[in-house]
Amino acid sequence: MSAPAIATADNAPVKKVGDVQEAMAALVKAGHVVGAIGEVYVNGKRVGKGSAGSRLLDGRGGAVPSTARYRIGSQTKNMTATVALQLVRSGKLKLDDTLSEVLPEMAEKDLVERAGEITVRNLIQLTSGIPDFLGPDIRPLDPTVTYRPVDLVAASRKRERPSQIGTFNYSNTNYILLGMIIEKLTGRSLATELNRRIFTPLGMRDTYLPVKAAAEIKGPHGHGYMPDETGKLLDVDMLNATTLLGAGGVISTARDVSTFQRAFSQGKLLPDSLRDVITDPVPGQQSPPPGGPCAGNPGFQPRGGSAPGFVAVTYTSPDGRLQFAVSVTVAMDDGERAAAGKRIDQALKSVFCPTSTPSGTHASASEQPGG
Repeated sequence: MSAPAIATADNAPVKKVGDVQEAMAALVKAGHVVGAIGEVYVNGKRVGKGSAGSRLLDGRGGAVPSTARYRIGSQTKNMTATVALQLVRSGKLKLDDTLSEVLPEMAEKDLVERAGEITVRNLIQLTSGIPDFLGPDIRPLDPTVTYRPVDLVAASRKRERPSQIGTFNYSNTNYILLGMIIEKLTGRSLATELNRRIFTPLGMRDTYLPVKAAAEIKGPHGHGYMPDETGKLLDVDMLNATTLLGAGGVISTARDVSTFQRAFSQGKLLPDSLRDVITDPVPGQQSPPPGGPCAGNPGFQPRGGSAPGFVAVTYTSPDGRLQFAVSVTVAMDDGERAAAGKRIDQALKSVFCPTSTPSGTHASASEQPGG
């Protein structure tokens, strides 16, 4: 299939978009991928789509529509941080506010070590040194247990501090705390604030944050699988939503998540000075090298997320006009999911370098902040 030329703006460089269906089929053919869906958007208009594999394991359940909802994982963090920074913009919160000032119980109950030194900026940039709450006492695959956000924070207190304040260390606990701060300052749930500040204004009609432990993805969607200790593949579609929340709980579609990334990149949600708090690299954080997947195309900023059973990535061009949103449901263990992220990077190359050899590589989506 020939690659149509797409103009992103009056005098902007022309992007060539290859066969998205072929790219999705290649993802499934590579193995351990149950289903793959992807869509390409230019200036908010869909210019390519693809769906391969099936809704359930072993070809069962029929195909998954490219418009289906899916878990976006840690792409949620950008949304949570955006709401927090909107509170900074309105004067309800300061970047230099300490955790003990905005959530005094964190210090009073010794739920977070050094709570008087950790700032809102540290939480957003993942430089607080707070350990991740995930461990044997928190069960994301058990949808029968309801965890409160404070339960997750308390679980993190039992872990060893992985880094000092000011150095990047990926920990979901930071964004559980940001959600708690948002709820305290607004008097409304994080789900409500995401709806009223982002989803509704941007017309993201199919996006929501589930908050009940056993909440299912609404509508037709792909199921992911993970091996148990005997190697048997278990359906892990119904992840415990109370372990995800503002760190990774949003459910969206290729269209909606592309809409968010376009608005975010083009400064429609935050002024540049606050958006840079999210996007600028910090000490200890790996940054992707410059350059696009091939000559004649720009570097893409990947935002990724994964959990048992899925990997999801949205690539956005520097000008914010072009998005490539991909979701794959997988049948593999945690260690193998990183390889799935690299395969999705290859799908990017096949879509945007359809007639040329890639001139370089960039950091895989699984290695990006929010991955």
